[in-house]
Amino acid sequence: MAKVTGLDGIVAADTDISLVDGTQGHLVYRGFWAKDLAVQYEYEEVAYLLCNGVLPDQAQNQQFTKNLTESRQLPEALKRLLDIIPREMPIMGVLQTAIAMLSGGIFIWPPTKEQAIRITAILPTIIAYRYRMQNGLSVIEPKPELGHTANFLYMLTGELPKPAHVKALGAYLILGMEHGMNASTFASRVVLSTQSDMASAISAAIGAMKGPLHGGAPTEVIAMLDAIGSKEHAEPWIRESLERGDRLMGFGHRIYKTKDPRAEALREVTEALSGNDPWFDLAVHVEKTAVRLLAEYKPGRHLYANVEFFAASIMRAIALPTELFTPTFTAARVVGWSAHLLEQAEVNRIFRPQSVYTGPMPG
Repeated sequence: MAKVTGLDGIVAADTDISLVDGTQGHLVYRGFWAKDLAVQYEYEEVAYLLCNGVLPDQAQNQQFTKNLTESRQLPEALKRLLDIIPREMPIMGVLQTAIAMLSGGIFIWPPTKEQAIRITAILPTIIAYRYRMQNGLSVIEPKPELGHTANFLYMLTGELPKPAHVKALGAYLILGMEHGMNASTFASRVVLSTQSDMASAISAAIGAMKGPLHGGAPTEVIAMLDAIGSKEHAEPWIRESLERGDRLMGFGHRIYKTKDPRAEALREVTEALSGNDPWFDLAVHVEKTAVRLLAEYKPGRHLYANVEFFAASIMRAIALPTELFTPTFTAARVVGWSAHLLEQAEVNRIFRPQSVYTGPMPG
Protein backbone atom coordinates (compact mmCIF):
# COMPACT_ATOMS: atom_id res chain seq x y z
CA MET A 1 0.00 0.00 0.00
CA ALA A 2 1.40 3.41 -0.97
CA LYS A 3 2.28 5.59 1.98
CA VAL A 4 2.63 9.38 1.95
CA THR A 5 3.70 10.82 5.29
CA GLY A 6 1.71 13.95 6.06
CA LEU A 7 -0.48 13.29 2.99
CA ASP A 8 1.69 15.68 0.95
CA GLY A 9 0.39 15.82 -2.62
CA ILE A 10 -2.63 13.60 -1.89
CA VAL A 11 -5.91 14.95 -3.31
CA ALA A 12 -8.65 14.65 -0.68
CA ALA A 13 -11.52 16.43 -2.42
CA ASP A 14 -12.66 18.33 -5.49
CA THR A 15 -13.45 21.97 -4.75
CA ASP A 16 -14.52 25.09 -6.61
CA ILE A 17 -13.82 27.37 -3.65
CA SER A 18 -10.17 28.25 -4.22
CA LEU A 19 -7.01 27.46 -6.15
CA VAL A 20 -3.56 27.71 -4.57
CA ASP A 21 -0.75 27.40 -7.13
CA GLY A 22 2.59 28.04 -5.49
CA THR A 23 4.63 27.58 -8.65
CA GLN A 24 2.71 30.23 -10.58
CA GLY A 25 2.03 32.43 -7.54
CA HIS A 26 -1.75 32.15 -8.01
CA LEU A 27 -4.49 32.41 -5.42
CA VAL A 28 -8.02 32.28 -6.83
CA TYR A 29 -11.31 32.58 -4.96
CA ARG A 30 -14.31 31.27 -6.93
CA GLY A 31 -12.87 32.39 -10.28
CA PHE A 32 -11.50 35.75 -9.04
CA TRP A 33 -7.92 36.71 -8.22
CA ALA A 34 -7.82 36.97 -4.43
CA LYS A 35 -5.48 39.97 -4.63
CA ASP A 36 -8.03 41.88 -6.75
CA LEU A 37 -10.80 41.05 -4.29
CA ALA A 38 -8.69 42.32 -1.38
CA VAL A 39 -7.97 45.63 -3.09
CA GLN A 40 -11.33 46.31 -4.74
CA TYR A 41 -13.99 44.79 -2.49
CA GLU A 42 -15.18 44.89 1.12
CA TYR A 43 -15.03 42.04 3.62
CA GLU A 44 -18.77 41.32 3.44
CA GLU A 45 -18.76 41.02 -0.36
CA VAL A 46 -15.92 38.48 -0.42
CA ALA A 47 -17.41 36.48 2.45
CA TYR A 48 -20.65 36.29 0.45
CA LEU A 49 -18.70 35.16 -2.62
CA LEU A 50 -16.95 32.31 -0.82
CA CYS A 51 -20.13 30.96 0.74
CA ASN A 52 -22.46 31.52 -2.23
CA GLY A 53 -20.23 31.18 -5.29
CA VAL A 54 -21.01 34.61 -6.77
CA LEU A 55 -20.36 38.20 -5.83
CA PRO A 56 -23.48 39.83 -4.36
CA ASP A 57 -25.52 42.52 -6.03
CA GLN A 58 -26.37 45.58 -3.93
CA ALA A 59 -29.52 44.09 -2.41
CA GLN A 60 -27.82 40.78 -1.61
CA ASN A 61 -24.86 42.58 -0.03
CA GLN A 62 -27.13 44.72 2.12
CA GLN A 63 -29.06 41.66 3.32
CA PHE A 64 -25.89 39.66 3.99
CA THR A 65 -24.38 42.58 5.92
CA LYS A 66 -27.60 42.96 7.90
CA ASN A 67 -27.56 39.25 8.76
CA LEU A 68 -23.94 39.47 9.93
CA THR A 69 -24.67 42.57 12.01
CA GLU A 70 -27.68 40.98 13.68
CA SER A 71 -25.68 37.85 14.57
CA ARG A 72 -22.86 39.56 16.50
CA GLN A 73 -24.39 39.44 19.98
CA LEU A 74 -23.23 36.79 22.44
CA PRO A 75 -25.84 34.62 24.17
CA GLU A 76 -25.89 35.15 27.94
CA ALA A 77 -24.84 31.53 28.53
CA LEU A 78 -21.77 32.07 26.36
CA LYS A 79 -20.88 35.26 28.25
CA ARG A 80 -21.05 33.30 31.52
CA LEU A 81 -18.72 30.67 30.06
CA LEU A 82 -16.23 33.32 28.93
CA ASP A 83 -16.36 34.85 32.40
CA ILE A 84 -15.48 31.62 34.23
CA ILE A 85 -12.86 30.11 31.93
CA PRO A 86 -9.53 30.42 33.82
CA ARG A 87 -7.65 33.59 32.88
CA GLU A 88 -4.50 31.62 32.12
CA MET A 89 -6.15 29.74 29.25
CA PRO A 90 -4.78 31.10 25.94
CA ILE A 91 -7.39 32.84 23.83
CA MET A 92 -7.26 30.21 21.06
CA GLY A 93 -8.30 27.59 23.59
CA VAL A 94 -11.08 29.92 24.70
CA LEU A 95 -12.28 30.26 21.10
CA GLN A 96 -12.25 26.51 20.61
CA THR A 97 -14.28 25.98 23.79
CA ALA A 98 -16.74 28.80 23.05
CA ILE A 99 -17.49 27.63 19.52
CA ALA A 100 -17.92 24.03 20.69
CA MET A 101 -20.52 25.29 23.17
CA LEU A 102 -22.68 26.46 20.27
CA SER A 103 -23.25 22.85 19.21
CA GLY A 104 -26.98 22.13 19.25
CA GLY A 105 -29.71 24.68 18.62
CA ILE A 106 -29.31 25.82 15.02
CA PHE A 107 -26.03 23.91 14.80
CA ILE A 108 -27.20 20.50 13.69
CA TRP A 109 -26.44 18.46 10.57
CA PRO A 110 -26.48 19.46 7.77
CA PRO A 111 -24.54 22.75 7.87
CA THR A 112 -26.36 25.81 6.53
CA LYS A 113 -25.50 29.31 5.41
CA GLU A 114 -27.36 30.61 8.45
CA GLN A 115 -24.93 28.67 10.66
CA ALA A 116 -21.96 30.03 8.68
CA ILE A 117 -23.15 33.61 9.15
CA ARG A 118 -23.67 33.10 12.88
CA ILE A 119 -20.17 31.74 13.50
CA THR A 120 -18.52 34.30 11.23
CA ALA A 121 -20.31 37.15 13.01
CA ILE A 122 -19.79 35.92 16.56
CA LEU A 123 -16.08 35.04 16.46
CA PRO A 124 -14.80 38.65 16.58
CA THR A 125 -17.20 39.40 19.45
CA ILE A 126 -15.85 36.43 21.43
CA ILE A 127 -12.27 37.59 20.80
CA ALA A 128 -12.96 41.19 21.86
CA TYR A 129 -15.08 40.17 24.89
CA ARG A 130 -12.45 37.78 26.23
CA TYR A 131 -9.52 40.13 25.53
CA ARG A 132 -11.07 43.08 27.34
CA MET A 133 -12.30 40.96 30.24
CA GLN A 134 -8.87 39.36 30.64
CA ASN A 135 -7.23 42.78 30.78
CA GLY A 136 -9.66 44.29 33.28
CA LEU A 137 -11.38 46.49 30.71
CA SER A 138 -15.12 47.04 30.35
CA VAL A 139 -16.70 45.01 27.56
CA ILE A 140 -17.66 46.96 24.43
CA GLU A 141 -20.91 45.90 22.79
CA PRO A 142 -21.07 45.64 18.97
CA LYS A 143 -21.95 48.83 17.10
CA PRO A 144 -24.65 48.01 14.50
CA GLU A 145 -23.79 50.86 12.14
CA LEU A 146 -20.19 49.68 11.70
CA GLY A 147 -19.11 47.12 9.13
CA HIS A 148 -17.57 43.81 10.16
CA THR A 149 -13.93 44.95 10.19
CA ALA A 150 -14.51 48.37 11.75
CA ASN A 151 -16.74 46.86 14.43
CA PHE A 152 -14.04 44.35 15.40
CA LEU A 153 -11.53 47.15 15.95
CA TYR A 154 -14.14 49.19 17.81
CA MET A 155 -14.99 46.32 20.18
CA LEU A 156 -11.28 45.85 20.94
CA THR A 157 -10.47 49.50 21.64
CA GLY A 158 -13.75 51.32 22.35
CA GLU A 159 -12.73 53.92 19.77
CA LEU A 160 -13.87 54.45 16.19
CA PRO A 161 -10.99 53.18 14.03
CA LYS A 162 -9.17 55.17 11.38
CA PRO A 163 -10.41 54.47 7.84
CA ALA A 164 -6.85 53.56 6.78
CA HIS A 165 -6.67 50.92 9.50
CA VAL A 166 -10.08 49.51 8.56
CA LYS A 167 -9.05 49.24 4.89
CA ALA A 168 -5.74 47.57 5.70
CA LEU A 169 -7.15 45.10 8.20
CA GLY A 170 -10.08 44.37 5.88
CA ALA A 171 -7.67 43.46 3.08
CA TYR A 172 -5.77 41.19 5.45
CA LEU A 173 -8.98 39.47 6.57
CA ILE A 174 -10.02 38.89 2.95
CA LEU A 175 -6.66 37.34 2.09
CA GLY A 176 -6.80 35.18 5.21
CA MET A 177 -10.27 33.83 4.47
CA GLU A 178 -9.23 30.85 2.37
CA HIS A 179 -6.13 28.93 1.33
CA GLY A 180 -7.04 25.53 -0.05
CA MET A 181 -6.89 22.22 1.82
CA ASN A 182 -4.66 23.42 4.65
CA ALA A 183 -4.43 21.59 7.98
CA SER A 184 -7.30 23.37 9.72
CA THR A 185 -9.61 23.17 6.70
CA PHE A 186 -8.90 19.46 6.36
CA ALA A 187 -9.55 18.95 10.07
CA SER A 188 -12.93 20.68 9.78
CA ARG A 189 -13.94 18.59 6.75
CA VAL A 190 -12.93 15.36 8.48
CA VAL A 191 -15.12 16.15 11.49
CA LEU A 192 -18.07 17.22 9.34
CA SER A 193 -17.74 14.09 7.20
CA THR A 194 -18.95 12.07 10.20
CA GLN A 195 -22.18 14.13 10.03
CA SER A 196 -21.14 16.05 13.10
CA ASP A 197 -22.30 19.68 13.24
CA MET A 198 -20.67 22.84 11.90
CA ALA A 199 -19.81 24.22 15.37
CA SER A 200 -17.91 21.03 16.23
CA ALA A 201 -16.11 21.10 12.88
CA ILE A 202 -15.08 24.75 13.33
CA SER A 203 -13.93 23.97 16.87
CA ALA A 204 -11.70 21.24 15.45
CA ALA A 205 -10.33 23.66 12.86
CA ILE A 206 -9.46 26.13 15.63
CA GLY A 207 -7.64 23.31 17.42
CA ALA A 208 -5.48 22.85 14.32
CA MET A 209 -5.01 26.61 13.92
CA LYS A 210 -3.60 26.80 17.47
CA GLY A 211 -0.49 24.92 16.40
CA PRO A 212 2.54 27.13 15.71
CA LEU A 213 3.23 25.30 12.43
CA HIS A 214 -0.11 26.53 11.07
CA GLY A 215 -1.44 29.66 12.75
CA GLY A 216 1.79 31.09 14.06
CA ALA A 217 1.84 34.87 14.54
CA PRO A 218 4.24 37.16 12.63
CA THR A 219 5.81 38.40 15.86
CA GLU A 220 9.37 37.98 14.53
CA VAL A 221 8.58 40.32 11.62
CA ILE A 222 7.31 42.95 14.03
CA ALA A 223 10.47 42.52 16.11
CA MET A 224 12.51 43.12 12.94
CA LEU A 225 10.56 46.26 12.02
CA ASP A 226 10.91 47.53 15.59
CA ALA A 227 14.66 46.88 15.48
CA ILE A 228 15.03 48.74 12.17
CA GLY A 229 12.91 51.59 13.48
CA SER A 230 13.39 54.10 10.65
CA LYS A 231 13.97 54.23 6.90
CA GLU A 232 17.59 55.37 7.17
CA HIS A 233 18.46 52.35 9.32
CA ALA A 234 16.87 49.81 6.95
CA GLU A 235 19.77 49.16 4.56
CA PRO A 236 22.59 48.94 7.13
CA TRP A 237 20.46 46.75 9.42
CA ILE A 238 19.48 44.35 6.62
CA ARG A 239 23.03 44.21 5.21
CA GLU A 240 24.44 43.38 8.62
CA SER A 241 21.81 40.70 9.15
CA LEU A 242 22.47 39.06 5.77
CA GLU A 243 26.23 39.16 6.24
CA ARG A 244 25.79 37.31 9.56
CA GLY A 245 23.83 34.66 7.65
CA ASP A 246 20.62 35.39 9.51
CA ARG A 247 17.26 34.57 7.99
CA LEU A 248 15.32 37.68 7.02
CA MET A 249 11.91 37.26 8.62
CA GLY A 250 8.86 37.72 6.38
CA PHE A 251 10.61 36.75 3.15
CA GLY A 252 10.24 33.48 1.24
CA HIS A 253 7.38 30.97 1.52
CA ARG A 254 7.04 27.19 1.72
CA ILE A 255 4.31 27.03 -0.92
CA TYR A 256 4.88 30.08 -3.13
CA LYS A 257 8.08 29.74 -5.17
CA THR A 258 7.52 33.14 -6.73
CA LYS A 259 5.74 36.24 -5.41
CA ASP A 260 3.08 35.55 -2.77
CA PRO A 261 -0.14 36.99 -4.27
CA ARG A 262 -1.44 37.83 -0.79
CA ALA A 263 1.65 39.88 -0.11
CA GLU A 264 1.28 41.57 -3.49
CA ALA A 265 -2.23 42.69 -2.57
CA LEU A 266 -1.26 43.86 0.90
CA ARG A 267 1.69 45.75 -0.57
CA GLU A 268 -0.68 47.59 -2.90
CA VAL A 269 -3.01 48.45 -0.02
CA THR A 270 -0.12 49.44 2.23
CA GLU A 271 1.46 51.65 -0.44
CA ALA A 272 -1.88 53.38 -1.05
CA LEU A 273 -2.18 54.07 2.68
CA SER A 274 1.48 54.83 3.37
CA GLY A 275 0.88 58.55 3.78
CA ASN A 276 -1.67 57.83 6.51
CA ASP A 277 0.50 55.84 8.91
CA PRO A 278 4.25 55.85 9.68
CA TRP A 279 4.34 52.05 10.04
CA PHE A 280 2.99 51.60 6.54
CA ASP A 281 5.69 54.03 5.31
CA LEU A 282 8.41 52.01 7.05
CA ALA A 283 7.09 48.63 5.88
CA VAL A 284 7.01 49.68 2.21
CA HIS A 285 10.57 51.01 2.42
CA VAL A 286 11.92 47.95 4.26
CA GLU A 287 10.28 45.58 1.78
CA LYS A 288 11.79 47.31 -1.25
CA THR A 289 15.21 47.50 0.39
CA ALA A 290 15.13 43.86 1.50
CA VAL A 291 14.14 42.51 -1.95
CA ARG A 292 16.99 44.48 -3.55
CA LEU A 293 19.55 43.24 -1.01
CA LEU A 294 18.31 39.64 -1.10
CA ALA A 295 18.86 39.64 -4.88
CA GLU A 296 22.39 40.93 -4.23
CA TYR A 297 23.30 38.50 -1.43
CA LYS A 298 21.31 35.45 -2.60
CA PRO A 299 21.25 35.65 -6.43
CA GLY A 300 18.92 33.21 -8.13
CA ARG A 301 16.86 32.50 -4.98
CA HIS A 302 13.95 34.79 -5.98
CA LEU A 303 13.04 35.71 -2.40
CA TYR A 304 10.11 38.07 -1.98
CA ALA A 305 8.02 39.36 0.91
CA ASN A 306 5.38 36.89 2.07
CA VAL A 307 1.98 37.63 3.54
CA GLU A 308 3.37 37.62 7.08
CA PHE A 309 5.58 40.63 6.31
CA PHE A 310 2.73 42.93 5.39
CA ALA A 311 0.40 41.35 7.94
CA ALA A 312 2.93 42.31 10.58
CA SER A 313 3.04 45.90 9.36
CA ILE A 314 -0.76 46.08 9.54
CA MET A 315 -0.89 44.53 13.01
CA ARG A 316 1.79 46.96 14.18
CA ALA A 317 -0.01 49.96 12.67
CA ILE A 318 -3.33 49.13 14.33
CA ALA A 319 -1.51 48.31 17.59
CA LEU A 320 -3.05 44.84 17.78
CA PRO A 321 -1.66 42.94 20.79
CA THR A 322 0.48 39.96 19.81
CA GLU A 323 -1.80 37.50 21.60
CA LEU A 324 -4.59 38.50 19.19
CA PHE A 325 -2.68 37.81 15.95
CA THR A 326 -3.68 34.16 15.59
CA PRO A 327 -7.26 34.76 16.83
CA THR A 328 -7.62 37.52 14.22
CA PHE A 329 -6.31 35.16 11.54
CA THR A 330 -8.91 32.67 12.80
CA ALA A 331 -11.67 35.28 12.48
CA ALA A 332 -10.66 35.60 8.82
CA ARG A 333 -10.26 31.89 8.03
CA VAL A 334 -13.66 30.95 9.49
CA VAL A 335 -15.22 32.10 6.20
CA GLY A 336 -13.21 29.59 4.20
CA TRP A 337 -13.87 26.83 6.72
CA SER A 338 -17.60 27.50 6.45
CA ALA A 339 -17.50 27.39 2.65
CA HIS A 340 -15.66 24.07 2.75
CA LEU A 341 -18.14 22.61 5.22
CA LEU A 342 -21.08 23.59 3.04
CA GLU A 343 -19.28 22.00 0.08
CA GLN A 344 -18.39 18.84 2.04
CA ALA A 345 -22.03 18.29 3.02
CA GLU A 346 -23.15 18.39 -0.63
CA VAL A 347 -21.13 15.29 -1.58
CA ASN A 348 -20.35 13.88 1.83
CA ARG A 349 -18.33 10.75 2.34
CA ILE A 350 -16.58 10.03 5.62
CA PHE A 351 -12.79 10.43 5.52
CA ARG A 352 -11.22 7.09 6.38
CA PRO A 353 -7.55 6.84 5.36
CA GLN A 354 -5.49 3.76 6.11
CA SER A 355 -2.35 3.38 8.19
CA VAL A 356 0.59 0.99 7.94
CA TYR A 357 1.18 -1.11 11.05
CA THR A 358 4.86 -1.09 12.04
CA GLY A 359 4.63 -2.80 15.44
CA PRO A 360 5.48 -6.37 16.43
CA MET A 361 3.20 -9.34 15.76
CA PRO A 362 2.12 -11.70 18.53
CA GLY A 363 4.52 -14.56 19.23
